[in-house]
Amino acid sequence: MCRPFRDNMSLMETTRPEIVGNFGAASSSHWIASACAMRMLEMGGNAFDAAVAAGLVLQVVAPHLNGPAGDTAILLYRSDDNSTASICGQGPVPEAATLKRFQALGLDLVPGTGLLPAVVPGAFDAWMRMLQDYGRMDIDSIFQPVIHYAEHGIPVSPRLHETLSAASGLFNRYWANSKALYLPDGSIPEVDSLLRNKPFAKTLRRILSVAQAAGADRSIQIEAARKAWSQGFVADAIDRFCRNEQSIDVTGRVHSALLTGDDIAKWSASVEVPSMLDYGDWKIAKCGPWSQGPALLQTMSLLSPEEMAELDPLGAEFVHRVTESMKLSFADREVYYGDPKGSCDPLERLLSQEYIKMRRNQICSQANNDWRPGCANGLVPTFDYEAAANRKREAGLLSAYGGGEPTVSEVSSPRYLESVAGDTCHIDVVDSDGNMVSATPSGGWLQSSPVIPELGFPLGTRAQMTWLDSDSPSRLQPGSRPRTTLSPTLVLDREKRGYLACGTPGGDQQDQWQTIFLLRHLVHGFGLQESIEAPSFHSEHWPNSFYPRHASPGKLVVESRFDSAVVANLRQRGHDLVENGQWSEGRLTAVSREKDGLIRAAANPRDGIGYAIGR
Repeated sequence: MCRPFRDNMSLMETTRPEIVGNFGAASSSHWIASACAMRMLEMGGNAFDAAVAAGLVLQVVAPHLNGPAGDTAILLYRSDDNSTASICGQGPVPEAATLKRFQALGLDLVPGTGLLPAVVPGAFDAWMRMLQDYGRMDIDSIFQPVIHYAEHGIPVSPRLHETLSAASGLFNRYWANSKALYLPDGSIPEVDSLLRNKPFAKTLRRILSVAQAAGADRSIQIEAARKAWSQGFVADAIDRFCRNEQSIDVTGRVHSALLTGDDIAKWSASVEVPSMLDYGDWKIAKCGPWSQGPALLQTMSLLSPEEMAELDPLGAEFVHRVTESMKLSFADREVYYGDPKGSCDPLERLLSQEYIKMRRNQICSQANNDWRPGCANGLVPTFDYEAAANRKREAGLLSAYGGGEPTVSEVSSPRYLESVAGDTCHIDVVDSDGNMVSATPSGGWLQSSPVIPELGFPLGTRAQMTWLDSDSPSRLQPGSRPRTTLSPTLVLDREKRGYLACGTPGGDQQDQWQTIFLLRHLVHGFGLQESIEAPSFHSEHWPNSFYPRHASPGKLVVESRFDSAVVANLRQRGHDLVENGQWSEGRLTAVSREKDGLIRAAANPRDGIGYAIGR
């Protein structure tokens, strides 16, 4: 039980080899980002330098999955002092974004697109904070790869092409600045054609110039770059744009932004203590309850390693037990997690043995499709689950493209809903010293908000994850962080040494797919690549974190590679089961380092662009 990998032959064949070496490795949701991270290691940088370079490159190679004005959540392990830290790159809600303001607009949900849901951009300062505090390379070396790809172009992936196709009607009709940048010559870029972002390259070169003019000291240069963003020309450009522009959004109405330069200037990325769980021989680290990360810790607490070791990791009882545990944990996420000012950390109670035992006793052999948050603070939490269940996802997302007039129908493009919805990236890095980074950047998608032409990127719309409910811990509140879905993971061994960094894109699925991966790897001894490629699943029982915040009671989505007897068993247990494509669930990446210095890396084959590199 709880072995890092099996000593005998793998149970299933994989489509890719597991990377093995002792120098270093990077695995990310885009092969170019992985290559750029590896380049930094080859140049003498550490895992922190490599992750920053890859994070910046992801903003250019995957603009439909993340952007410069988006967010990131970072977990890191530093080998020289055996320390673990969380860097919060989730910017807060603007000071002008009050419940009263949204009520006056006649809204009951924060829109998912446009300018109104824009929050303080958090990704850039978080990357620079890690570079400044933990890295050792100069800012010029870190910036060169992203400047190169912004100036010379990135190959358009099939999914980026689909997203641009779906958003083209909105761009052509309403968002002229986005059209100018992402639809060169007025046409949708073809797959494998080169898409350039010269305005962003210019922005980066200007930041670099400001940094180098500040002096020769590395730390001083990075600090100058941070100020150029938060208090200099970048913040000024965002402020002017927000004051002067209006934009149509998912509501079909035109709204202005509430974000100001003052909001940006007052915020900086923070270094925090991660939330931790002892699990068998391991310690699992997640970001705090401003993220959904602790839902994984709660779920794992409900699934003891001793009991899970007895189950077939591809069997019906395994799927059922994990799903029912996630239903309870994610219900708690919805009613207890958040970052309102003055709130207390709920995890002491939610992860207590007493509470976990009580919740574990609520799991039985049949699916329970009721809404069941726990009573963690002596009060029964209130949440309108029926309203969430009655919302229609299709209408909300389709109306985001053309103000209620869909540019692509779900029938003509089965992947329409998947491709136009904002998604996420992930990067894992380990170096020869054992330093590790797990980072999940997202937001600022090209389809989320109109481009700021002076800077070459749109704003993020993370405020859509707040509720317009004064009683909710994740309510809209000025200066508070929206409760994000971004959720990297680190695993330490019993001596608190870094062992594993992993993560995945996927919104509410992130901590579902990671739970399944960790159980199969840590408990059942699957290798990294094997754990990633094994048939997976997710639930949509709880409210989605993205607009229009819908829920699908009891819905369980499984890859069709599961045995037909498993599928039949799950249906008999009462799950509202949907069989999806054979390779439709999960986009995980992972790296690990064992006690003897052996490094492993693996990446998801499902979307065709995630890759692991190492030696």
